[in-house]
Amino acid sequence: MFNSISGLLSAKGTEGIYLLSGDIEWDIAMPLNDMQSLAVKSECRILTWLYHREDQMKLFGFSSERRRNTFLELLKVEGIGPKGAVKIMSGISQEDLENALENEDLSRLEAVPGLGKKTAQKMLLSLKGKLVQSGSAQIVSTPYSDLVEALVGMGYDRKLSAQALSKAEADIDPKTPADKKEELLFKEAIVYLSGS
Repeated sequence: MFNSISGLLSAKGTEGIYLLSGDIEWDIAMPLNDMQSLAVKSECRILTWLYHREDQMKLFGFSSERRRNTFLELLKVEGIGPKGAVKIMSGISQEDLENALENEDLSRLEAVPGLGKKTAQKMLLSLKGKLVQSGSAQIVSTPYSDLVEALVGMGYDRKLSAQALSKAEADIDPKTPADKKEELLFKEAIVYLSGS
């Protein structure tokens, strides 16, 4: 429905911002870490996600697509709702969160305010390998990042997907036309990932 809202940041609070866009002032809930880089009375673009239930509607905002994706991944974890996801993202930096998940650092996750041991364990099980890792820029910059994203969307680990695509590329004839090559890479990567 809404991808982003651009406008003048009229105020910042403890749980969100007020963004004036045209004649409408939006009340947007936002993680503290995302608000820090924003200055009151400055123009900004906020990526959004709308929470809608019978009894309430709430707009959530993020400083980047990466941050919004993290929020959406957190919502997939049992027991974490929108407010909980914002609280988690306010209590830990993006890099620390990614590193804690990748390294299975349960104690670091438990140190996040409001995050208990059971929920931290669920996060490890659900999100390991799902978020873009700060230390693996080569995965993000791969010429087949769209294929990596497609494989992650199917539930495969991001790092393993990139590795499978690299292995698959070595097996494909370099003379293969580009359109055919991508299709073959995808099929071969799935074979590698399924352990066949």
